[in-house]
Amino acid sequence: MRSTSEPDLVRFTSKGQVIIPEWLRKQFQIESGTKEIVQATSEGILLKPVTALLIRQGRGILKRKAGEMALIEEWAQHKRLEMELEDKLDIHLGP
Repeated sequence: MRSTSEPDLVRFTSKGQVIIPEWLRKQFQIESGTKEIVQATSEGILLKPVTALLIRQGRGILKRKAGEMALIEEWAQHKRLEMELEDKLDIHLGP
């Protein structure tokens, strides 16, 4: 596999399309129809392929461990505590 630090020269078409070199498509598992996230950076344009591998890596990020409350319940509890603290602050500081 080639190093990603080796530059390749590509051209944009009149429609703004560019052909990603084959070695990069293989390295990042880019197939026909693969979507890309496009982002402007200080270095230029960054393309991040949204591949099956990327999606599999992201699965389970929000899963909770057995016995933990659901994320929505934890958020609701957090909001209740936040409101209680705000009420206490209002009582102590007054209008």
